[in-house]
Amino acid sequence: MPGIHIYDSINLLSKLTLRRIWNAGKVLSSYYISRWTKKPVQWGYPISVSFEPTTSCNLRCPECPSGLRSFTRPRGMLKKDFFSQTIDEMYRELLYLVFYFQGEPYLNPGFLEMVRYASDKKIYTATSTNAHYLNDENARKTIESGLDRLIISIDGTTQEVYQQYRRGGNLDKVIEGARHIVKWKKKLKSKTPFVIFQFLVVKPNEHQIQDVKQLAKEVGVDDVWYKTAQVYDYENDPNNLIPDIDKFSRYKKTKKGDYKIKNKLNNHCWKLWHANVITWDGLVVPCCFDKDAMHRLGNLKNQSFKEIWQNAEYKQFRAALMKSRKNIDICANCSEGTKVWS
Repeated sequence: MPGIHIYDSINLLSKLTLRRIWNAGKVLSSYYISRWTKKPVQWGYPISVSFEPTTSCNLRCPECPSGLRSFTRPRGMLKKDFFSQTIDEMYRELLYLVFYFQGEPYLNPGFLEMVRYASDKKIYTATSTNAHYLNDENARKTIESGLDRLIISIDGTTQEVYQQYRRGGNLDKVIEGARHIVKWKKKLKSKTPFVIFQFLVVKPNEHQIQDVKQLAKEVGVDDVWYKTAQVYDYENDPNNLIPDIDKFSRYKKTKKGDYKIKNKLNNHCWKLWHANVITWDGLVVPCCFDKDAMHRLGNLKNQSFKEIWQNAEYKQFRAALMKSRKNIDICANCSEGTKVWS
């Protein structure tokens, strides 16, 4: 699991208020009551929310709807007015805000202004980027925005390996962007953002698992996280991505030579109680595995978030999950979120 870093942990805890603590207690207790009774009970509001800045991306990664340009839902950019209106409704209970779902956040010209808006509400903010737009100016603005955590995807330590998954990407730009961030943190004497090199372990790069730690040390980032890859057609693995190192695979090879998911898919899910995802155009979906927003639980253009969180669609989805999780498409290839090691 990710290592515990004192300042980052203290920074997150500093965002707690009595109202947020009380809300978290209600959410946690309702989750365990639901597990014990096998009936969905939902108290409180989300502790964490993912907000999608954009569906656009400059890369063409083979297991990503943005990269494959395969969305059936509308594509576009999150608008600042809509974002601020939604945050105004949620921030008193909300502790953690992930500025990421699909797409590359820095392609949204208003992205860092929205980060600043959330930071001013004392919400812990995080994002994930391919770092191709972290030029010197954007790096400085990132520090000034108050962003608390910056995850930089770096899935290889040489261009030849990196581009096998990050198709269309330039590793030198990624490293340069990370160096800009480290430089401006020092210049502005800022302890944030906490900077992470995230290494998506796939077969083409698994031999560089140790190399990325050395690279992170040279660049000056704060940590390295290893992430397991979600493969849509994991039974056949057509892109040959499932790694041989079992620790870093979500899937297990069977005697027949195909793969099956390791997750036992128990009929409960913490994410459905404490978090959710909001698309750029206001659709509320259960979690980050619903990349094409097929399970639409509400639309913030028509209802308030708090109405949606307790509506019939949400209750029905939670009940269906507790009855038979494996029969819900987005749950059948789930790893309980993104498992990482450092």
